[in-house]
Amino acid sequence: MSAADGATDTHSAPLPITGTQTEAMRARFAQVAMASSPTPSAVLDHGRGALVWDVDGAEYLDFLAGIAVNALGHAHPAVVEAVSTQAARAVHVSNYFTTPQAIAFAERLVRVTGMGESGRVYVANSGAEANEAAIKLARRTGRSRILAFESGFHGRTMGSLALTGKAALREPFEPLVPGVEHLPTELDALEAAMGPDVAAVILEPIKGEAGVVPLPPGFLAAARELTTAHGALLILDEIQTGAGRTGDWFAFQHAGELPEGVLPDAIALAKGIGGGVPIGALVTTGAASELFTLGQHGSTFGGNPLATGVADAVLAEIERADLVANAARRGEQLRSGILALGSDLSGDLIREVRGRGLLLGIEVAEPIAPAIVGHALQRGLIVNATGPTTVRLAPPLIIGDAEIDRFLTVFAASLEAARP
Repeated sequence: MSAADGATDTHSAPLPITGTQTEAMRARFAQVAMASSPTPSAVLDHGRGALVWDVDGAEYLDFLAGIAVNALGHAHPAVVEAVSTQAARAVHVSNYFTTPQAIAFAERLVRVTGMGESGRVYVANSGAEANEAAIKLARRTGRSRILAFESGFHGRTMGSLALTGKAALREPFEPLVPGVEHLPTELDALEAAMGPDVAAVILEPIKGEAGVVPLPPGFLAAARELTTAHGALLILDEIQTGAGRTGDWFAFQHAGELPEGVLPDAIALAKGIGGGVPIGALVTTGAASELFTLGQHGSTFGGNPLATGVADAVLAEIERADLVANAARRGEQLRSGILALGSDLSGDLIREVRGRGLLLGIEVAEPIAPAIVGHALQRGLIVNATGPTTVRLAPPLIIGDAEIDRFLTVFAASLEAARP
């Protein structure tokens, strides 16, 4: 887990794994890591598929996938081949040039996002950087206000942190980028806040770090109507929900979220699009694609052939193996299995299962989510807690019956072990 994804939250810290090599490496880590880094729960050495092994040889079922990053799991042949092939050709060229890999990746992103003939792509190195680009895009409208939402998470860089709707994360670093307002996720609040000085509204279709919390029904369509009426941009943060994770390529594409043919102005992407290689992107359409002019944004490493070559291979494999459909099918299988556990083993301890596809939040009736995570880790299962009562699942899109059966068995035991 990276600190940028909320790993320093105390709710996310499972019971540490012990072992001779683990303890030695944990001590070495403590000597060199900044104080912002949490104590590692385990020291992982390698993985294959949905499994990982630590330095002492213990095996884990990875149902977090690097926080929704490792879409194809670990050591997938498509990723291994793309990395080795491209590394033998060219890892980096400056942005005075481009490469076939960068062009192919951008073309594929425009296609799968459905952003159309006017679709354009800026390639960054992370989700936070994609959101930094989104902020600058909004500023290019000439308007001063950006509306974001309480409990939302958009990153920890100074700009993306300004968008993040968690005051405890923002306050130590204020003053931040001005002009950002945080609203409750309520239509009345959004309607009241809109005006001719609003540059953009930015939101997550599902708030992953807040506990896998979907938008209220009809909220996204209403936000699109309001932003259109007021001439503001609608920017979607699909960093955690994109690349097939929710059972569609992107969460905004689910039936009923937006009217047929209606699009956001921009989409921020990262995590799963690279399958583990650091990469982010901002995809725009329509008038938003014309806001940046030459030299107004850029990145030394953004769009390099290694990252774009691997990301294009990851997206190609998601298409080839129909993993978007697998995410939808396996998500329902998981949801049903978890709810059955609630009936069979735990009485009313499991309150609900939120989310879509393979991004799920299990809400429990007691503040024991961190304890569940700790017991699960001890039993060889990696999940995480986004708060005292929510366990988050974001397994690789490749999972099947065997992985789900193993998860349900271990999760049931962990739930019982954590029962108050």
